[in-house]
Amino acid sequence: MHIMTGQFIALRQLTGLFAALALGACSVLQGPEQAPPEVSFAQPAAAEVITVGLDNIQDKYIEPVALRRIGIEGLRGLGAIDAGISIAEENGSLVMFEYGNEIGRMRIPPESDVRAWGAALVALTEKARENSNEISAAPAEKIYEAIFDGALSNLDIFSRYAGMKEATINRSRRDGFGGIGIRFRIEDDIVVVTKVLQGTPAADSGMRPGDQIVKVEGHETTGMKSADVTRLIRGPVHTQVTLTLSRPEAVQPFTIAVARSHIVPETVHWSVENGIGIFRISSFNQDTANSLEKALQRALAPDAAPLAGVIIDLRGNPGGLLRQSVDVADMVLTQGDILRTSGRHPDSLHHYRASGRDIAQGRPLVVVIDGKSASAAEIVAAALQDRDRAVVIGTSSYGKGSVQTVIRLPNDGEITLTWSKFVAPSGYYLHGLGVVPTICTSGEHNMENVAGILERAFEGEMAAKTVSWRRRALLDDTDRQSLRDACPAEKRSGPLDLEIAKRLILNDRMHARALRMTTATAQATN
Repeated sequence: MHIMTGQFIALRQLTGLFAALALGACSVLQGPEQAPPEVSFAQPAAAEVITVGLDNIQDKYIEPVALRRIGIEGLRGLGAIDAGISIAEENGSLVMFEYGNEIGRMRIPPESDVRAWGAALVALTEKARENSNEISAAPAEKIYEAIFDGALSNLDIFSRYAGMKEATINRSRRDGFGGIGIRFRIEDDIVVVTKVLQGTPAADSGMRPGDQIVKVEGHETTGMKSADVTRLIRGPVHTQVTLTLSRPEAVQPFTIAVARSHIVPETVHWSVENGIGIFRISSFNQDTANSLEKALQRALAPDAAPLAGVIIDLRGNPGGLLRQSVDVADMVLTQGDILRTSGRHPDSLHHYRASGRDIAQGRPLVVVIDGKSASAAEIVAAALQDRDRAVVIGTSSYGKGSVQTVIRLPNDGEITLTWSKFVAPSGYYLHGLGVVPTICTSGEHNMENVAGILERAFEGEMAAKTVSWRRRALLDDTDRQSLRDACPAEKRSGPLDLEIAKRLILNDRMHARALRMTTATAQATN
């Protein structure tokens, strides 16, 4: 599983975002499946978890990393549980202290022996547990988190550990879960359905927005937290959940049985406005490309109103699954490169090319990005810009050009590990730079400035930068920052950017002119 996790809000905070979408009280998808109960730290099982983690970090991280380094940093991570625990190297040995008093010592294992390092970490952790009340009382997951957070702390901000509960949320968000397909919120202690997803068991059962869920499996929902309700609703695919509902027009509450199915959270929302298809992609999960293709096919159906062009809105999109971003770009390209990835591990090297189709059938295309558009979103924007297929408008994107692989551990936690960087079709690395839009809207919010923004895009300093910015000679840190400063990254969500995109779609000459600027840019690198 290779993911593009987005900016650092999408790391430790990304899980918070996922949790908010999956668990919060406000219009949420069903929450995570019931996580396994907390378990105590047991040596054989702990040795397996830590050894597998260390082995993968050493083998797959984008840069060579020494076992000695990550092992010692892992032990230092125990200080997050008890600040009195520390580790030092003395005469070829690892020595553990509690508030300066030695409590354990063992020889430093050979650099190549990952099992010996796993055993060493467990043995010294046991010494810490024998001498520290805090560590002794900590469940296994808290200890794993401390060790792996320490081991990964000096690598990069996108490499991280998620324990069982957090990893369950992450996997549900990426891959889907067993549920019925509703969103709900809690209002005055009452569970109110806010949306019933099309094509789901909830829709087939006749559930409606506004229904109140009185009971789940016979349990009264009054006073329950959102997470408690969702854990009752979720369960294995093809099993049933019994719901008691109250409906305004119903004389009394009634009970229905709904069969759970595999639910993948929606990431594509679309509409047609004045003959222009607007497709917003909020993130990239396993169903994003399929959902976008279905939406485009519906918008382009023979019996639908004629479509003048397409807008893909990637603002605020923090990323997601690599392959899905490639498939989205491929959907509207006919030929050429989409992406190359480059890393240390042989499996991290990939070259993706367009398959020869464009289901938008050559219609004008605009991609809208902002400073929160990251990783997978940047792949789509860069590919369509470099292949002269779309005009990109908005602000500079986040600039996260690294790929993470997800390693599932024996304890059902997971390590997200940076293992490659991606290269745009014209040959530049996005990491630290991002995608620079052809038409910049940074600092602009006045709808009356649309004409002026478009006029400035084709004149002066910004136009010159747009023509030259992909030249490899410019890609040192100073020039990268200069380019980003020319169109500063901002979070944007208002109507201005979409209005500019619509005007480009409806003005063939202006759209073609903007595309020519991108073409000149690409040619400058050859």
